[in-house]
Amino acid sequence: MNWNEAIDGLEERRARARLGGGQAAIDKQHEKGKLTAMERLNLLFDEGTFVELSNLVESRIDDFGLDKKRAPGDGVITGYGKINGRTVFASSEDFTVIGGSLGEYHSRKIVQLQDMALKMRCPIVTINDSGGARIEEGIDSLSGYSGIFERNTIASGVIPQIAVILGPCSGGACYSPAICDYIFVVDEISKMFITGPQVVKTVIGEELTAEELGGAMTHAQKSGVAHFLYKSEKNCLGGVRELLSYLPDNNQEPLPFKQGRTVDQCRNLVNLVPDNKKKSYDVHDVINAMIDRDSFFEVQKHWAKNAVVGFGRIEGSTVGFVCNQANFKGGALDIDASDKMARFIRFCDCFNIPIVSLIDVPAFLPGSEQEHNGIIRHGAKLLYAYSEATVPKISLIMRKAYGGAYIAMNSKMMGADIVFAWPIAEIAVMGAEGAVNIVGRKQIQAAENPAEKRQEMIAEYEEKFLNPYIAAKRGFVDEVIRPDETRTRILAALRALETKQQERPWKKHGNIPL
Repeated sequence: MNWNEAIDGLEERRARARLGGGQAAIDKQHEKGKLTAMERLNLLFDEGTFVELSNLVESRIDDFGLDKKRAPGDGVITGYGKINGRTVFASSEDFTVIGGSLGEYHSRKIVQLQDMALKMRCPIVTINDSGGARIEEGIDSLSGYSGIFERNTIASGVIPQIAVILGPCSGGACYSPAICDYIFVVDEISKMFITGPQVVKTVIGEELTAEELGGAMTHAQKSGVAHFLYKSEKNCLGGVRELLSYLPDNNQEPLPFKQGRTVDQCRNLVNLVPDNKKKSYDVHDVINAMIDRDSFFEVQKHWAKNAVVGFGRIEGSTVGFVCNQANFKGGALDIDASDKMARFIRFCDCFNIPIVSLIDVPAFLPGSEQEHNGIIRHGAKLLYAYSEATVPKISLIMRKAYGGAYIAMNSKMMGADIVFAWPIAEIAVMGAEGAVNIVGRKQIQAAENPAEKRQEMIAEYEEKFLNPYIAAKRGFVDEVIRPDETRTRILAALRALETKQQERPWKKHGNIPL
C-alpha cells in the first residue's frame, strides 16, 4: 500500500466514524430535539481544542446481527480538550450507534478515559445518552459498568466528576452519575430510572410515563438526584462550563480566581432581613449582598428549598455557602435539607473550598413523618459533615439559632473557626414563647393576669438568654457585628484562615451515618 492509498483509507475510516450510526440516525436524533454526541462536545469545549481518542474502536461481537449495526467508536466519543483554558477529559455517548448501548469496548473507552483523567488530575465530564447495557454482549456489558463504577469511586474527592444526562439513562447506567459529584439534566430530554415504565407497570401495576417516573423535573424537584436543571442542551453544557470555573482541577490545586464586580451591598441588610422573627425573607438577598455581583451559582435549587447551598465569589475567590431559607418551612432542618447540606459540605471539604454558613434556624422539623423516615439518621449526616470538614468554616447567626439545629449548623463547639452574630440574633434551647410555656407554666396560671405575666416572662427570658451577648460572654460567638459590616468581616476571616491546617487521627475512613 502506498502513501496515497494509506491516507485515503485513514480518511475514509475517520469519515465513517464521524457519521456514527449514519445520516438517517443523525437526522432522527435531531428530530427528537437532541444534539449529536460530537455537537455536544463542541459546545462543551473551547473552540477547536477537543482531541478525540480511540475513534476507530469497534465491537468484536457478530451475534444477533450486531455486525450490521456497529460503527467505529462503538457508540461513545472520548477525549480531552480545554474548558475555560483548562484541561478536562470527557466522554459523550452516541445514541445513533446501537442506541448508545454500553458494550465491552464502549465501556473500555470510558474506563481508559477515567484512568487518564485521574493520572493527569483533571476533571472529567460524562455525557449520558444510552439505552443501557448492550444485551447482545451479555456479561461483557455488565462487567463494563463495574469497571466504571470502581473508577468513579477511586476518583471521588480527588478530581471533580460531572455527569450530564441528555437522553435515557436506565438500569445500572444510573449509578455512575449517582457516584459523580454533580448531575446536570435538561427538561423533557433527560430520563433516569432503575426500571423503565413498562417494567413498573408489569411488576406493580402502576402506569407511569417516562417523564413521571424519572424525568428531569422529577429528579430536580422530588428525588434530589439531579443538581442542575436546564431548558436546553446548549444552556446545560454552558452550565457545566460555569460550574468548572468555580472548581480546582483536583484536590491539591488552588482554587481558580475570577475577578468580578465587588460591590458591598450589606448596608441594605437591615431592610432585607426583618427583626420580627415571625416574618420571612429570602436568604439569596443576604448572599448577594456580600459576594461579587452575579457570582452565586446555586446547587439543587429546586429541591429541599428550606436549605440554600451553592458557590459564590468574594474578591474573585470561590466560597461555598450553606444557608437556612426562612421563607420555606421557616428554614427548619428536615431530612432532605440535611442530606442536601451534608453532601455539599463534604464536596467543599474535598476540594478545599471554604464554607460560609448563614444561620436562621428554628429547629429540626418535628412530626411523625420526619421521625419515621429517619430524621435522626439524616440529621446526623449534617453534624458529621460539618465536624469532619477541615476547610475554613465561618458562621454568621442572623436571627434564630435554637436547640439541636443551632448545634448542627456549624456551631463553635462543632468546629466553626469563627462565629459572627448580628445584634438581633437569638441563641437558645428554644424561642422565648415556647420556653416560657414550659418553665413558667405554673407562675402564669397562678397570676392575676396570666397574659400580662406571660409577656413579662417572655421579655425576661429574651433579656437573660436569647441575645447574642450571652453567647459572646461564653465564647460561643467571636464577634457581634452590624449587618453592614458582614462582607468586610467575612472577607477578613477568609483571608486569615487561608493558611489553616488541621491534623486528624489516622484512619482508613470514617463511618458517616448513611
